[in-house]
Amino acid sequence: MANPPHTSLQHSWQGDDDPDRLDTATINLETGRLTAHGTSRTADYAVSWALATKPGWVTQRLTVTVHGQGWSRHLELVRSDDGTWSSATHSSGDTRLPAPGITDPDGLAGALDCDLGLCPVTNTMPILRLNLVSGAAAPVDETALTMAWVEVPSLRVVPITQVYSHVRAARGDSPAMVLYSSGNGGFTAELTVDDDGVVIDYPGLAKRIR
Repeated sequence: MANPPHTSLQHSWQGDDDPDRLDTATINLETGRLTAHGTSRTADYAVSWALATKPGWVTQRLTVTVHGQGWSRHLELVRSDDGTWSSATHSSGDTRLPAPGITDPDGLAGALDCDLGLCPVTNTMPILRLNLVSGAAAPVDETALTMAWVEVPSLRVVPITQVYSHVRAARGDSPAMVLYSSGNGGFTAELTVDDDGVVIDYPGLAKRIR
């Protein structure tokens, strides 16, 4: 990875599946860890979030707030030092969405990462941990990871299995590519990522616009 000991990045993405969705994020990269905050705006709701990781790109805390017409939801998702996940939630207004918060605490055993739905930023942690940008020490075999996936806009947290593997290292003007798949839904995509492990193009979800 090419970033210096501390790098502050600002990026925006436009929805591939929903062109009305605009995501923005500020990502602060340090050696082995990151903090980030961002927003997502759609025709039906707006999301704001903040993320902090521990060394090793392991999730420490994710907070998310969603506001819709006449309703709102808030989630605080925490991973403790012993690997236990917990959540605190608040809801107001009347919606037919599933209840926010963790649905299966036991299913998150061994999970190191959160994954905020529709957000390109949370792919960065496993990409960096597995060294999939340079490929110098990237695993040959696919690596299956359990994620604490945060559904948007409900903010329900469910365990899902995701697989990341190396496709192409960054060389010159050619960015790195990572093969990603979600075991729960059978979704597979080749993610184009920059030298910092941040998604440039996530087919079917979003493309970076600046």
